[in-house]
Amino acid sequence: MSIFNQKSKFKIKTEIRTVRETVERPKLKASTSSSSIPTTGSSQHSNVRTAGAGSSLSRASSTSRLNGTKHTTSTSSSARASLTKVSTTSTARRVQSASPNPSISGDGRSSRKRRAAKASSRSPISPHFSEDSDSDSNGDENWEDNLDARKRRKRVHDERPVDVNRKLRHPKIWKGEDADQVERIPGSGIIHAAKVASLEHKCKPALGLKNEEVAVRLQYPGVRYPERYELVEGKDKIDAVKDIEKVVQLVASTYLTEEEGKIFLDHQTGILRKLVKSKNRSDGPGFKAALREYNDELLKLMRKGVIVRNLDKMHGIPRELVDFILDQVYDRTVAPRVELLAKYQNGSDNVYGELNHPFISDILERTNLTSGKVFVDLGSGVGNVTLQAALEIGCESWGCEMMENACNLAEAQYDEFLARCRLWGVKPGKVRLERGDFRKNEKVLEVLKRADVVLVNNQAFTSQLNDNLVSMFLDLKIGCKIISLKTFVHDNKNAENDVATSILDVEHLTYPEGYVSWTGASGTYCISTRR
Repeated sequence: MSIFNQKSKFKIKTEIRTVRETVERPKLKASTSSSSIPTTGSSQHSNVRTAGAGSSLSRASSTSRLNGTKHTTSTSSSARASLTKVSTTSTARRVQSASPNPSISGDGRSSRKRRAAKASSRSPISPHFSEDSDSDSNGDENWEDNLDARKRRKRVHDERPVDVNRKLRHPKIWKGEDADQVERIPGSGIIHAAKVASLEHKCKPALGLKNEEVAVRLQYPGVRYPERYELVEGKDKIDAVKDIEKVVQLVASTYLTEEEGKIFLDHQTGILRKLVKSKNRSDGPGFKAALREYNDELLKLMRKGVIVRNLDKMHGIPRELVDFILDQVYDRTVAPRVELLAKYQNGSDNVYGELNHPFISDILERTNLTSGKVFVDLGSGVGNVTLQAALEIGCESWGCEMMENACNLAEAQYDEFLARCRLWGVKPGKVRLERGDFRKNEKVLEVLKRADVVLVNNQAFTSQLNDNLVSMFLDLKIGCKIISLKTFVHDNKNAENDVATSILDVEHLTYPEGYVSWTGASGTYCISTRR
């Protein structure tokens, strides 16, 4: 099929670059009118390239000649299934959402967490069941595919090459020993959901339960002891019912084979189905009974060594699980105090904004980051990106931030992140968070010399700080990738006097709607390569 007949997954602005003389856009056939194809021509600087956000590392291209001038047109060879493969039912429900990947089940986690931002972030896709508790006929037709463990794992491997050098199993995972031999997480351990969403926080009982009936426990695959929840509802609070359903789905679809996961995911008799039916009927006792069954069955598998055995065969974590673990960490540490991030001085370099999970996943894939490489985030805020790189890739991941409130929240996230990774039985890459000015921090300046990927969210940086960064880039090794929201190479500078022009090859790209916290609109970013 001709690439001109392929439909773009994202809305990308189409333009014609002027080369020596103005040329007209060629008229395409009616069958191609729905495609959005970015067009590139000669640039003022030969080291600048332009691509669309939907482009992948492997791209198809075609050429045409307009008035004797050769133009190259590129388009995506394939779209990422994680951003586009949703059912017709779920697509209809996404009309009002700015997120490219909202929850099919209507998860309110994103709006709760990012309520200080103009646009909500993303939330992982959840399986959808019919709201009719007595019928399955009106449910999402593709929900069984969403729960198929083999298909889910296949999609993960299709998105990124397998990193065979990554060892995923946490070194302190519970292997089925007796209770008195289990080592507890030192210190306070995890922040239980009941600590941030409970009756004490003025939440109301859910599922028709009485106050004395809301306490439950949820088992995870990495440790023997469970997390405490209260089945309650409250504005901007953790939705315990949806969280529990999501954990059951992720554990069964990620840690178990299709046969092992049947008891949890079977369409008619599975534990997840029982949980959803009980929720739809507001049957609190039924929900609690199904949860106890899940806890018991998972513990049986853990004692048999099933979880450990399956993890040893894995070399990567599904993005859906990465997003959920990071959301759990954020919900328990940053969300309760998110208003602290709004305290900054306008017009300064210290303006806070977040890059959402899908954006970071795309960046990590485009830059070919692997577990043996080094990632550095300059201006890391509360540490979201630093933690995501460590969890999703397993690489050594650094962050540096100077805003006090953001640093305090980043440290809280770091502690919870380590505890949560052990809870899930997965080993992240080494994480290092530094306080202070990254231009003066000796440890940061030293690690930059061996960095493979550097992220700089310079959307609101002053020109002086951007110039300082260019000077720092002189110490980067050849081939290091720099991701930035604004380019460091400017057309109005003379090449011989512009340091950035002489050391960086720049690729201009476009990200789709919902990729950043400060706006729901699409935008541009750059990937520069040190040469």
